[in-house]
Amino acid sequence: MADEIPFTWFDGKLISSGSATLPLLSHALHYGFGVFEGIRCYKQTSGGGAIFRLDTHLRRLYESAKILKLEIPFGYDVVFAACREILKANKMTEGYLRPIAWLGEGSMGIGAFDNKVHLAISTWYWGAYLGESGIKNGIRTKISSFNRAHPNNAMVRGKVTGQYVNSVLAKREAKDLGFDEAILLDHQGFVAEGSGENIFIVRNGKLITPSLEAPILRGVTRDTVIDLARDNGIEVIESSFHRDTLYVAEEAFFTGTAAEITPIREVDNRAIGDGKPGPITKQLQAAFRSVVIGENSKRSAWLTPV
Repeated sequence: MADEIPFTWFDGKLISSGSATLPLLSHALHYGFGVFEGIRCYKQTSGGGAIFRLDTHLRRLYESAKILKLEIPFGYDVVFAACREILKANKMTEGYLRPIAWLGEGSMGIGAFDNKVHLAISTWYWGAYLGESGIKNGIRTKISSFNRAHPNNAMVRGKVTGQYVNSVLAKREAKDLGFDEAILLDHQGFVAEGSGENIFIVRNGKLITPSLEAPILRGVTRDTVIDLARDNGIEVIESSFHRDTLYVAEEAFFTGTAAEITPIREVDNRAIGDGKPGPITKQLQAAFRSVVIGENSKRSAWLTPV
């Protein structure tokens, strides 16, 4: 994947991907103190490529860093330009971008206030995160034994590297049990999100997703789907719900930059609806696809040409 791409952007300049290394005593490697983003570039029907909602993603990157008091050593405009630069250098009209900022070498104490902060941007080709079959037919999921972190234990609004250990554990548990993905509950027992995705259900023709008062990441694709649903006359409700409401949903799907819109056909060995992607899910998949490949002029501002 990433190692097959010629160039990486590292601390202000393009370097060969093979030389993009970090010292073994980098603080973030040991303690997970860093922030990142996942961004997609899509090939456009008119030709060339365009990055989807680059501004929104980068603003969240800087917000995540602010939450940690991690001072990114490059301004927003520099990183914005670098995301386009790395795609051009690698001659990519589609692909996945991963900006990441982390606390580097120096003190190995927990605080490490004087360690240098680094920033890199990698890119690679990445198809459907949960598989092309998952996009088309839906996936099987399992309620995890791992909960989404309590807001007092983790900075739930930030995409913080170390916090994803919980997600890795949940994902591995689900895969070990024969499922495609995990669904995590919050500390109150409400449905929160997947291991790396937001979640939506359909009940009585209405789209429901956990509100931002829940300990969930404010997903960029989540926000996109809410806007597209309203564009298409679908009522959206942001509200908490329990697993039994999920079990009896008419439809369910995950959203995320990597997952895009992936239908959920089963939860805990219970079919969702008739066990196939439902009409609202399919409608939103089509609407989303139209936007990202440049066919929806109303949402053209979401696209940054490479």
